[in-house]
Amino acid sequence: MEENIQRPALRQRPRRISVFDGQDLRKAILAGAAWLDVNRETINALNVFPVPDGDTGSNMAATMKSAIRNITESQEKSAAAIAKQVAHDALLGARGNSGVILSQTLRGIAAGLENKATFNAQDLAEAFQKASQLAYRAVIKPVEGTILTVVRETADAALKSAERQNDLVVEMQDIVAAARQAVARTPDLLPTLKQAGVVDAGGQGFCTILEGILRYMRGESISSTATSHETSTTATQIAQEAHTKKGRVTIEEEFGYEVVFLLRGANLDVEGIRQTIIDMGGVSTVVAGDETMLKVHTHTEAPGKILDYGVGLGSLLDINIENLQEQSLTYAAESKAEHADDDANEQEAINSDQLATVAVVSGDGFEKVFRGLGVTSVVSGGQTMNPSIEELLDAVEKNPAQKIIILPNNSNVILSAQQVVGLSSKEVYVVPCKTLPQGIAALISINYAADFTTNCQMMTEAARTIQTAEITTAVRSVQLGTLHVREGDFIGVINGNLSVANQSMEATLSDTLQRMNIDTYEIVTVYYGEDITEEQAQETARRIKTTHSQLEIEVVNGGQPYYAYIISVE
Repeated sequence: MEENIQRPALRQRPRRISVFDGQDLRKAILAGAAWLDVNRETINALNVFPVPDGDTGSNMAATMKSAIRNITESQEKSAAAIAKQVAHDALLGARGNSGVILSQTLRGIAAGLENKATFNAQDLAEAFQKASQLAYRAVIKPVEGTILTVVRETADAALKSAERQNDLVVEMQDIVAAARQAVARTPDLLPTLKQAGVVDAGGQGFCTILEGILRYMRGESISSTATSHETSTTATQIAQEAHTKKGRVTIEEEFGYEVVFLLRGANLDVEGIRQTIIDMGGVSTVVAGDETMLKVHTHTEAPGKILDYGVGLGSLLDINIENLQEQSLTYAAESKAEHADDDANEQEAINSDQLATVAVVSGDGFEKVFRGLGVTSVVSGGQTMNPSIEELLDAVEKNPAQKIIILPNNSNVILSAQQVVGLSSKEVYVVPCKTLPQGIAALISINYAADFTTNCQMMTEAARTIQTAEITTAVRSVQLGTLHVREGDFIGVINGNLSVANQSMEATLSDTLQRMNIDTYEIVTVYYGEDITEEQAQETARRIKTTHSQLEIEVVNGGQPYYAYIISVE
């Protein structure tokens, strides 16, 4: 009878990959997109300003969704062809500043892999160098401590790794390690990040894509918990079995718990604490701050274990635990201006030699205002004012005019709009409107008797004369400079700068107007949002008039989401 000898388990041999072809690249990119989608809400939560439409994670995920729409079931074997298709579709689907920079990074990788059916570690390193160059060129004034820094440092790491060996798995490990370190250092490069207790959201998003690619290369799970054979799916399987539903990679996984808290203590070791939490099973772990105050964010199956560890280091504040199994992983519905062409009152078609305008608008009331002022085409910005480049380009190309002025009306749409200039054969100019009231002022100033250049100049100048205040509710607690914001506070944003926080909307509105030096202006327009009634808006206007009797005040239904009031002064 044979003895039952206990044999040691065979150690799995580390993967070594020297060459990738198009199918390998396709599956890796699908895995990167999938892992980004899994973690997009975590990335959204890293927004510095606690405004409800901070959506870097969603914008980058939507950009990657577009990037993979034509490769999901592709049988193309050329790496160059796959990279080129991804770059093209990423550019068209790019949303927000982070999405545009991501698309340029993918374009750089495609340029680096041009004419290469297959590629090795050195080829990939050169492609990353090209990606870094194009990412920096995408913005007029590059800022360190952002996604740009992360892209550059990963490119440097790729080059050093390729010089040592020719193993794509090892190279990607080095790339991801460099990306994580670069993300962790972003608060040291941007003081606002350190004050807010977060790392750069765009940098974290890029790092997350790279982590998904590495998971595929290692044959690891795309699930954030991966606790059992029954519930975990490997990145290889996701890449092979990915299917489209309107171009989206569909993933249904369990996520455990999201744990967020502030840790106050002395001599806190940021790197050591982050690594300990990761070793304890924390996934998507972000630890940022300094030696006296840290913000911790992680996903875990055992929240009590993480909290016990934190208590041993100091005092815990603002503890929040959410069951992520209850949260949906579906993408936010992408709004399009479907009714723009169906509007019964659509203005008459214009001749090709005339000037046309395209405006990004959010809110039924604001759309009525823009149409009433004669805008040619409206692109729906949705709740967060972030249309894709493709939507903007489509509005330009469908218009018979050959000279088009785009009014982005949001600081996060300007870079997307500027990409249209190079994609269209028409003469396109972008007025850098950062708010809807600035876009209205620009539109009012248009003179159809003047030439195109003159109108571009006049509209740009008109937009600059408008000061804008926005009143909304803080979605999380944060300390920015001397301003302490608590979740649920009413906050006042003046020309994009968070300026006021108070538990009373009335006090927030009053203080915001005072900080705008309201008494030096003559005209105030109060646009009220979808959650404010006309009676409430009229009462707000009466209070303003009582305190500032010299002002001429107009109340308009903007219908905008998230922001109770958008106030224009001139």
